[in-house]
Amino acid sequence: MLDAITRAFWANGYEATSMAEITKITGVNPPSLYAAFGDKASLFGEVVRHYTERYSVITAESLKEEPTSFSAVSRLLRTLATEYVSHEHPKGCMVIAGSPDRDGIDAILRQGRLSNRDLLIQKIQADVDSGELPSTVDPEQLALFVGAVVQGMSQHARDGATEEQLHKIAGQALLAWPS
Repeated sequence: MLDAITRAFWANGYEATSMAEITKITGVNPPSLYAAFGDKASLFGEVVRHYTERYSVITAESLKEEPTSFSAVSRLLRTLATEYVSHEHPKGCMVIAGSPDRDGIDAILRQGRLSNRDLLIQKIQADVDSGELPSTVDPEQLALFVGAVVQGMSQHARDGATEEQLHKIAGQALLAWPS
């Protein structure tokens, strides 16, 4: 049930997804839905947690499993190039799209984005500290660059870019990695 609700918010965004649509998708009557999740904003908070656990683990896995920040970002961008256009779910990334800061929704989305950025900053900083990256590299700035590429890839996927096009964006971005 939560996956179906997640996909509705992912495809349409917070504002455009009505509670009537959610009750139709789930077959759960409104009183039961409100009893289970509270209001729409609380439900969306649960959806973001579900999305993060099920679909957004790519970033954490890449950063944890790869030995360097470059290999982690390379894996991340190449995986996202495929994942963002998958036919198994809506295109792009659910948490990248902004929302009017109504009911604290933008804050919920921002928290997910900033948490991934902070993990990447730590990975880059470790590479600077170990000498893998030059001491002139600004970990925060490099992480912001990667975030901009990821956000752009997500938007291009939503706009109809192909997997091949997203892979080319990923490859171009990796050429800018400091050595």
